[in-house]
Amino acid sequence: MEQRHLGRTGLRVSRIGLGTLTWGRDTDEHDAADMLKTFWEAGGTLVDTADVYGDGEAEYLLGRLMDGLVPRRDLVISTKAGSVPDPERRVDGSRGHLLAALDASLARLGTDHVDLWQIHAFDPGTPLEETLHALDLAVSSGRARYVGVADFCGWQLAKAATWQLAAPGRTPLAGTQLEYSLLQRGAEREVLPAALDLGVGLLPSSPLGRGVLTGKYRHTTPADSRGASEHLAPFVEPYLDDTASHIVDAVTTAADGLAVTPLQVALAWVRDRPGVAAPVVGARNAQQLTAALSVEALSLPDEICRALDDVSAPVHRYPDHDWSTL
Repeated sequence: MEQRHLGRTGLRVSRIGLGTLTWGRDTDEHDAADMLKTFWEAGGTLVDTADVYGDGEAEYLLGRLMDGLVPRRDLVISTKAGSVPDPERRVDGSRGHLLAALDASLARLGTDHVDLWQIHAFDPGTPLEETLHALDLAVSSGRARYVGVADFCGWQLAKAATWQLAAPGRTPLAGTQLEYSLLQRGAEREVLPAALDLGVGLLPSSPLGRGVLTGKYRHTTPADSRGASEHLAPFVEPYLDDTASHIVDAVTTAADGLAVTPLQVALAWVRDRPGVAAPVVGARNAQQLTAALSVEALSLPDEICRALDDVSAPVHRYPDHDWSTL
């Protein structure tokens, strides 16, 4: 699999990443092992997790698999901290919480460092410089090799990245993670322009529109899908409207014309967008993952990309609209 640099850093990642959101909860150890081995054998390196996935079980499971299935040195492990399962305070970006969370992640993963450590969300209750100082300490102590953020909006990313570039000794942000697909192009409004300008690589989450872009929801909701899951159905439901249906139809038409699958078309589109380093794909089993990894051989023709751009174009208007054309 092709490797790409994450932002303006020396960190190289496979251009498709493996997500572990459901590991330890909906995905058992057998399926996780099959997926990790399949991913590794295909040349995949980037494995994305977080301390809150499965209440820590995703990291614990990944650590066990690295202990005997896939060599740690062959993987780029990315984890996140800052989200907390507390209804009173859903985000904690304090230095104390973040560093304690990192130590707990390392213990679960069974490793002395992670390759990429990301702040999971912006915390308005903590000074940003305190949050970012935790990133510097993680790198200077050797517990993290590179750092980034996740789910930061445009101004938050720009402020954080600029702060890290403003003084010697601070660690530049390598990456930012945000939902991005043909069904959710909000990142293009401010996050992607900021990331491109500041040298931060984008790791799109939910690049298949929470599974909707595969076309499996066109006529019904499969019984074994996330849309039929009690706790994940609300996650899928926003992308089952008429607007999404129109985009899925266009993806399906493109796939038919290219003799490939809608999944391959949707994933190739987001993988090759400017500023994107590696979409992070979550799969239910090795068969699904293999289908996603088959996109490695596909590059979309320019006319297909333009058609998909047009059919999925978000309406931003002011202040993004180019009023000089009116």
